[in-house]
Amino acid sequence: MPVLKKSEDPPRMKIDEFLEWGETQEGHWELHDGIPVRLHDPLKGHAERISHVEIKLEAVIALRDALKKAGRNCHAVTDGATVRVDDEVSYEPDTLVYCGKRLPPDDIIIPEPVIIVEVLSPSTAYKDVSDKLTDYFKLPSLMHYLIIDPKQKRLQHHFRDGQKVGLSAVEGDKLHLSSPGIDLDLEKLFA
Repeated sequence: MPVLKKSEDPPRMKIDEFLEWGETQEGHWELHDGIPVRLHDPLKGHAERISHVEIKLEAVIALRDALKKAGRNCHAVTDGATVRVDDEVSYEPDTLVYCGKRLPPDDIIIPEPVIIVEVLSPSTAYKDVSDKLTDYFKLPSLMHYLIIDPKQKRLQHHFRDGQKVGLSAVEGDKLHLSSPGIDLDLEKLFA
């Protein structure tokens, strides 16, 4: 597929077309209902702020440290990896955790995330707390969805309990994530 010109809108596509197409595009893209959407488009005022970038880094470090401390065979990665929801929806979470064997280095899709983290920004906040919340929990593997608000220094913890999805109050300096069985140091998120 050709590279888009700045004035062109991307065509509707399915996930496999989108992934192939995305390799020829500049920047990061997600697929929303079959329509590619560019993330962090500086031309539209959607550049990442330093606080967003720093908290993404702190989240992946805090998750990695908690996994290592608990001795879990799981891996924390930052944005760039794709989570496929269905044939017309895929996202690039800010941070995620998957368990089991490390994926091959050329893979771009994380098939079974256990934890997904999104850091709110002005351009994505509504999508993070609405569509993504619903879509992520369509994934049977997902146990925890963490939404970090860098301005308020708050964390929302959405979790799966059997067939139900709930929201827990986050208090104190640690958050226990029952699956994969780790204690996340919250002070590290906002260091």
